[in-house]
Amino acid sequence: MTTILPAGLRVAVRVPASSANLGPGFDCLGLALGIYDDVTVTTVDEPGVRLTVTGEGADSVPLDETHLVAQAITRGLAHAGAAAAGLQIDCVNAIPHSRGVGSSASAAVSGLVAASGLLGAAAEIIGTQALSDDELVQLSAEFEGHPDNAAASVLGGAVVTWTDGEGEGARYSARRLQVDPRIRATAFIAHAESSTSQTRRLLPDEVPRCDAVFNLSRTAVAVLALTREPDLLLAATEDRLHQGYRADSMAPSAELVAQLRAAGYAATISGAGPTVLVLHTADIPASAVDAPSFTMVETAISDGPTVVDAR
Repeated sequence: MTTILPAGLRVAVRVPASSANLGPGFDCLGLALGIYDDVTVTTVDEPGVRLTVTGEGADSVPLDETHLVAQAITRGLAHAGAAAAGLQIDCVNAIPHSRGVGSSASAAVSGLVAASGLLGAAAEIIGTQALSDDELVQLSAEFEGHPDNAAASVLGGAVVTWTDGEGEGARYSARRLQVDPRIRATAFIAHAESSTSQTRRLLPDEVPRCDAVFNLSRTAVAVLALTREPDLLLAATEDRLHQGYRADSMAPSAELVAQLRAAGYAATISGAGPTVLVLHTADIPASAVDAPSFTMVETAISDGPTVVDAR
């Protein structure tokens, strides 16, 4: 039996961008970044979904129930046995699309956190309950097919993630790492776009054992570097599993990573690219970087999503 939420509930949420992999942790390490999408959702009596979008992607995303935020709200409510007769959804987007900073994951998390807020707002009226962090990780990762970006946007900070099973029955899990307060992040946002599905096709099905062992060791070191030994960041962000195979498809990004690492900065491709992420404890002078195809953005490491208003 489906519980219909009353009209007039309103929730406003703010959800961060994310960077996945952080070098060696392919599909298992992620970091929440202080770039945010804002979503406001109101339940209404009129059936259907009405949606507005301003900012990033405003001219390219659908404005109906097929929008990822709308799909995620519907999925989150259904998970709790609830639904809304109609929804008014207003999105203000700052997270760049198709640049490797988790815009799709953030959209899914925005919808699910909004659904959770609506369920919480209706608790005293019809007895619904907000979704747990574990549920938010699972449901948002189902949209992505892997949990690294989604879990970072749900939990904030840095995350380690893992998957049990495959396909529709996969179970996604994550835990937050407490990032050493000395660590800061700088994103070089690429002006060009990239498709995650296309860049994944460039990766081989098999890799040499020595490369697999190399990445296993560097992923372990990354946990140490992120949590208490940032002096290890340069070594902790080395990779042999994915960045080299994708380098030709995003040459400016690969060149920028090489330039920054040669100067001693822990630079990696952010997710599937083409944005470049640097983790550091000392300032990066703009004059020290030649990156005409990128916009340099110094960003905080985010604590995760915020329910700005729920009533």
